Amino acid sequence: MFKLSGIACAAALVCGALNLTNSRSPRATEMTTSYEVGKSRITVHVDSGPLAISNEDLMQWVHWASESVTTYYGRFPVPNLDLRIIPSGGAGVRGGKTFGENDGGLIRIHVGSETKMAGLQPDWMLTHEMVHLAFPSMADNHHWIEEGIATYVEPIARVRAGHLDAHEMWFELAHDLHQGLPEPGDKGLDNTHTWARTYWGGAIFCFLADLEIHSKTNNQKGLDDALRGIVNAGGDIRRDWQLTKALRVGDEATGVSVLVPLYDKMKDQPYEVDLPAMWRDLGVERTGNTVRFIDSAPLAKTRDAITYGAAASTFSGHN
Repeated sequence: MFKLSGIACAAALVCGALNLTNSRSPRATEMTTSYEVGKSRITVHVDSGPLAISNEDLMQWVHWASESVTTYYGRFPVPNLDLRIIPSGGAGVRGGKTFGENDGGLIRIHVGSETKMAGLQPDWMLTHEMVHLAFPSMADNHHWIEEGIATYVEPIARVRAGHLDAHEMWFELAHDLHQGLPEPGDKGLDNTHTWARTYWGGAIFCFLADLEIHSKTNNQKGLDDALRGIVNAGGDIRRDWQLTKALRVGDEATGVSVLVPLYDKMKDQPYEVDLPAMWRDLGVERTGNTVRFIDSAPLAKTRDAITYGAAASTFSGHN
């Protein structure tokens, strides 16, 4: 994630609500259009180049991602987003980058020329990039919190918006989260900058924080409340904040002290986590390529609250 300013869209803005009903074509062509999400505006520019998918299908994909992020955060996190879709080789979504601008954000994302709609439906990358908009820019040694939040929140946001099955979300989490555990010689999240510790180590921090917030509030609040509080205090990608400030604001939003103490435990030393015990307590049992939910498990209600939102989760509106 990077921070820039003043990047202008090269093509004309098509204002008003999105209406592509009569514009379907057998392939995408260069296009700029926009639509509103609450009080925010998303402007989409499709670059020229070969694509085997229509602009209408590309916009459906964008809607899925923006809906997922809006559902999790209660609103779209920045007032304006410029989204540039760049045709590339191969099939599938080929990676993206998110930047901060003065009036919002910019995402550049590559879509393979051979991509079909079936390849966009399971995509997680665009939602991941949009989640980056909802947290302030950090110093390089805190890159793990930016990537960890995006890695952890993205599938939960898609489940809550109805774009991913909850069993699939928990299977992937149980399958991949162990990659973020400290290896021999680990010096904590601030000082160990491997890919696994940056993405999945950051996700472990988020997972532990989510569990503890739910525990301390009797499932009335979760990590989503902390992250919403940060956004509503002005902590989006346009701002450069100290990590301790963001965590303190998050703790204030939930009313319990979790993020700051957990960071103190994990920032400069390895922190052991018994993931198998946590899956048992949550009632998440892997079977083949899916999971079975054990509703008699001691933290089954916490599992459901993490998945679908804490019982008393609230949203305080646009800052």
